[in-house]
Amino acid sequence: MCGNNMSAPLPAIVPAARKASAAVIFLHGLGDTGHGWAEAFAGIRTPHVKYICPHAPIMPVSLNMNMRMPSWFDIVSLSPDAAEDESGIKRAAENIKALIDQEVKNGIPSTRIVLGGFSQGGALSLYTALTTNQKLGGVLALSCWMPLRHSFSQAAADTCNKDVPVLQCHGEADPLVPLVFGRLTVEKLKTLLNPANITFKTYPGMPHSSCPQEMDDIKGFIETHLPPID
Repeated sequence: MCGNNMSAPLPAIVPAARKASAAVIFLHGLGDTGHGWAEAFAGIRTPHVKYICPHAPIMPVSLNMNMRMPSWFDIVSLSPDAAEDESGIKRAAENIKALIDQEVKNGIPSTRIVLGGFSQGGALSLYTALTTNQKLGGVLALSCWMPLRHSFSQAAADTCNKDVPVLQCHGEADPLVPLVFGRLTVEKLKTLLNPANITFKTYPGMPHSSCPQEMDDIKGFIETHLPPID
């Protein structure tokens, strides 16, 4: 990674099977690393797509009694009206924007990059997509919420990603980030982005995790919005 975060190891990467003409940057959840998601993407890989799964820095997390663990930003509480780590979220988003810039320098246009994440990583991917001046190819928001949602008014709808395709997924049995958070997030997104390009899928019985049907839906989304160009 980059910016203030020199201690984080290099991302887990699933290289393209041939010359990469597109990329997926995917951010893991609290306390995790990029390795598990890199394995998951290796199972649904598309030959011309490179998958980049960065690792969050280690930091104390208020939610977990200040234990140090991989975290993109601090989380105080999972209640809807909890205080949020605004400076940490903004700093993390700048690091992700720098990662996108690096891929653009490597020859992949930002419009051929899908940004996504799970849980805390999904929250960060949404915030980054809404605040970046890089036009993205798509956004994957899994089992997550909209951070700093009160900072986005209708005026924020002039984002360059107003028409970006979004696939938002949520487990109907999620005990950590309840389904209602996902529903509130998709309603907020529809006021900021073109609602015709937002797809919200829920999965019966799925807890705070993934499932084969969700991975199939992710594969289809990537193949639709990052088609081969040669």
